[in-house]
Order: sequence, then structure tokens, then C-alpha cells
Amino acid sequence: MSETAEKLMDLAEERMREAGYHGFSFRELAAKIGIKSASVHHHFPTKADMAAAVARRYLERFLENVAPQPGESGEDVIAVYRSAFRRSIEHDGGMCLSGMLGAESGGLPVEVAEEIENFFRKAVEDLAQRLGGSEERAFAVLATLEGALILARAYGEVAAFDHAAAALTDNDAPPLMPLALLNRKPHAAEKLRA
Repeated sequence: MSETAEKLMDLAEERMREAGYHGFSFRELAAKIGIKSASVHHHFPTKADMAAAVARRYLERFLENVAPQPGESGEDVIAVYRSAFRRSIEHDGGMCLSGMLGAESGGLPVEVAEEIENFFRKAVEDLAQRLGGSEERAFAVLATLEGALILARAYGEVAAFDHAAAALTDNDAPPLMPLALLNRKPHAAEKLRA
């Protein structure tokens, strides 16, 4: 893939993690990197093609970040997943791409919705296998982490993620900020982006 295509995908991913599928346009992406809108179509014929490519790349990167380690315990697996999700909100205040688009799946083009479903199927399959075959536990872990991101974004504080995810495992959990302090924060979206 060309350097321009990668830059376009990076920008599209950033916007989708912030505002969903409808949160970007080819014109906006082209302007940000100094090319004509028609040039974007050279790399990605449609917005759906681009979003599907971004979602596939996101899955590949995610699975690399949570890859199995020799001798890992179930607690280790959950901690690795929790850390991967926490990094996303901690880094730039953005949501998990698949969680953000999953909330919109009823209104997404088929090829994008299929990629999002694939993310969740692969993550549940990976978690279940590494947690001793418990698909129910895998669903619970994934749902908790996605929900924790939503709460962190709503509160504008990574600490809200920690509170929501604390029940998953106590190992390596950062100290929790008292919830009363979370309730007194300024506008949530601005706090995370700062």
C-alpha cells in the first residue's frame, strides 16, 4: 500500500474513532494531506472500501497487540486486553474503532458491517480459547471493555474506564480515582482530547 493510502487510512481511522462512519469525507481527508478529492478515489473507490480496509487493518493491529504470550494465565489475558483498550482512550480519547462502528452497524454499508462483525468474532474466539473455552466469559470481558470506553468518554476521564473494568481483574490495575471526583469534571470530550 502506498504512503498516501496509509496516511488516508490513518486520518479516516482517527475520524471514525472520534465520530463514526459519517464523521469523515474524502474531501476532508484530501484537504488534510494536500491532495485532490479525486485522488482519494484512486486509492479507495468508495468510502465503504476505505472504511472496510481501515477496519481490517485495525483488527490486524489489535490482534498483534493482544497476542498470546507463553505461560499466560486467564488473568494475564484479561489484563492484556484491558491494557489494549485503555491505551486507545488514554492515547487520544478515541473509541475502539470496532466499538464505535459496531454501534452504527445497522446503518453501515454491508462490507463495513462485515468487517466490524469479524473483529468481534475474532476477539471473542481469541478470548474464549485463551480463557479455557468460556465463550460467555469472552463476551462479558469484551462487553465490559467496550462499555468502559464509553463511560470514560462520557466522563472525560480515563479513571472511569478503570472503574468500569476493575471487576475483570485486580492484577496490574491502576489506582482508582474516587467516583465523586469524576462527577465534578469539566466537559468530558474536551478533557480526554487535552
